Amino acid sequence: MAHIYLHFDFAKDEQKAQQARHKLEGWKQAFRLDKKLLYKLERIVSTPTDGEAKPAIAETVKLKGGGKAAAKVEAAPPPPASEQEIKLLVRLAFSGHEKLSEQRWVQRIPLEEPFREASPGVVNPGDAGFESTERQFEDLA
Repeated sequence: MAHIYLHFDFAKDEQKAQQARHKLEGWKQAFRLDKKLLYKLERIVSTPTDGEAKPAIAETVKLKGGGKAAAKVEAAPPPPASEQEIKLLVRLAFSGHEKLSEQRWVQRIPLEEPFREASPGVVNPGDAGFESTERQFEDLA
């Protein structure tokens, strides 16, 4: 069974990403697409560009008398959702005799409201980035 991947970049718009996720869940239930339509969200933390260093989680402190002790430094809290880039990967996995349904979903999803503005892209089997996209989808939790 061949897979087709659709990727969407929502930048930092958490609300649009959640609308897209909700719409995909509705389609899965309404059209019984349980194993045929899978999706995963990827949140990428943007790195600071102004030279800020991330605080260490633990550091070793040398004590008087030659002993060493580990002092825990408070870790930085996770960045707020507004600082995370959100990408959505959708995998369509229709069997060979469902080519028409697969084609309709590939055309329909990028035209719907929350997906349209998220720079949609389609990766078909045989495309240059297919293997890396498939690996990325499998690596996401």
